[in-house]
Amino acid sequence: MRTKMIAGNWKMHHRPQEARAFVEELGRVLWARNELYGPLKEGVAEAVLFPTALSLAAVQDALGDLPVSLGAQNAHWEDHGAFTGEIGAPMLADFGCAYILIGHSERRHLFHETEVELARKLRAVLSTSARCLFCVGELLEEREAGKTHQVLERQLLGALEGVTIPDLTDRFAVAYEPVWAIGTGKTASDGDAEEGCGYIRHLVADRYGQETAQHLQVLYGGSVKPGNTAGLMVQGDIDGLLVGGASLEVPSFVGILEAALGILRP
Repeated sequence: MRTKMIAGNWKMHHRPQEARAFVEELGRVLWARNELYGPLKEGVAEAVLFPTALSLAAVQDALGDLPVSLGAQNAHWEDHGAFTGEIGAPMLADFGCAYILIGHSERRHLFHETEVELARKLRAVLSTSARCLFCVGELLEEREAGKTHQVLERQLLGALEGVTIPDLTDRFAVAYEPVWAIGTGKTASDGDAEEGCGYIRHLVADRYGQETAQHLQVLYGGSVKPGNTAGLMVQGDIDGLLVGGASLEVPSFVGILEAALGILRP
């Protein structure tokens, strides 16, 4: 069975003091509730936090032995060099980031990161000990024009050029985030989310084979809340959730964890 993942992308929120307070409160909740702590400790499910670069140290320090992984929101494609304001993937991995997020829609559309640049970033992450969580998804106008599959194929397969099966199996996960559902309150229906995630798995199966595709973690992201978590997580091709706004407060993040882990219990 593929490991389930709940990932919180804090975007440009939570200064170091706020980030530390969040993790300390989260820790108190998890330590007190074995039905949440147990699956995370045993590796049945995984929780990941993606704070700002400035808050990485505070989160890492506060996590201690808590079974929650640390992730970075972005990385440069070069290991080092004259790139003012950037951070190389090896630096983030050496710091202790287990995951690095690449290709989020805000990076694509607000910062105009190209597919060529994102492919270079992906390969940079795969050269480290960190895993890459790679985001793909269509705009509203692309969806309405019936181009969702074309967009997913272009974004995913273009980035995977030259990536090997071992890397896909051990070092790579995908998040399907339809852009029209991010931060808008317009959550994709369970069926829409499952169809998008299923098509991503289909693309990987076509290129790398069914066995590789069946090992791939595919997450859904887009206005995820405690109330819609269970309906998403029971879908066969959805292995987890990339959570934005609802990951900023401990009660809502715990509510999502609770709903997601609840479906794993017999």
